[in-house]
Amino acid sequence: MVESGSAAFVGVHSPSSDRSEMYNRIKSYFSKSAGGTIIIKNVHLLSIDKQSVLMHILENEHPDVRVICTAEPELLKMVANKTFRPNLFFILRQSDIAVPALKDDTEDIPVIADYFLKRYATKTGKQRKKLDASAIKALKLYPWPGNLRELKDVVLFAAFHAKDETISAEDINFNLSEPETVDELNRKNPRQEKENIIKAYQRADSWTGAAKLLGISERALLELRKKLGIDKNGQPLP
Repeated sequence: MVESGSAAFVGVHSPSSDRSEMYNRIKSYFSKSAGGTIIIKNVHLLSIDKQSVLMHILENEHPDVRVICTAEPELLKMVANKTFRPNLFFILRQSDIAVPALKDDTEDIPVIADYFLKRYATKTGKQRKKLDASAIKALKLYPWPGNLRELKDVVLFAAFHAKDETISAEDINFNLSEPETVDELNRKNPRQEKENIIKAYQRADSWTGAAKLLGISERALLELRKKLGIDKNGQPLP
């Protein structure tokens, strides 16, 4: 497995080779994987130079290796902007699998979260913790901009800090590092912000859940409701 975002590839380089060090290191991955599979993670993070080397190897040397790549959706925009080589993109994209965002597949969240909890218990030797109904609801309501990585971090943080063997919504924290402040929210378009708050309430069916979706405290949300004119039922005031 190759991580495209690493500072440098760690494949084998021979100083006596007349090829560049970058070429030799990338080629060594294919040599070691001959007859098998090589996984290139986050292929959108490859520099232009590395893209050129990879394209040369695939197009001219035809290695006996199955190549599987992972990438963020932004790869398509990079191809359009020519920051990712279109010819390499089409060589790699002989078939593709679109993985839905976590927020669009919320029914899988409890299963995935439980898997992380099981691994955490095995690794630490502690009793396996479980999510209660309130925790599951909170996880399903959150939009998960960081997808699985963020879910893993949130669940393991809750498992570490929960005092009981059951994790509730009170043990779960979202966006602790970069919460939006009331001032930041107030600088947004008031009309759009009003619509966002109403949509969050409709989705969560409670102001507590809406606050979690918006990444602010319930008190801050109450202040915004008063300022923007939203009643307790999530309706615009006349």
